[in-house]
Amino acid sequence: MTLQECYTALGGDYDEVLGRLRSESLVQKFVLKFPADPSYDMLQTALAAQDWAEAFRGAHTIKGVCQNLSFTTLYRSSSLLCEALREGHPPQDPALAGQVTADYRATLSAIQAYQTQLPV
Repeated sequence: MTLQECYTALGGDYDEVLGRLRSESLVQKFVLKFPADPSYDMLQTALAAQDWAEAFRGAHTIKGVCQNLSFTTLYRSSSLLCEALREGHPPQDPALAGQVTADYRATLSAIQAYQTQLPV
């Protein structure tokens, strides 16, 4: 799997991120760091605790990282959740958090598939 194929699998825009970061090695560096980002865990912990302000921060951070890396699918779902949490209240549509989870898992799966074929 190439990095471009990874982007296709995770619903991202490879050309956009390459235009932003200017080198495939730099894109790869940040893509491979994404699974270690603590924002998703922070979001899940905050949602479980019904800490809507902290959940907003988690969703907002995920949204920003995904925008920078052009992870379009996860960016869209995290952006919707972020806006739903903006006022410090639970989201009116509980499916928003589920969609972020599904998109996050798909993103991680694509990155892991890409990572497994890299030379050691």
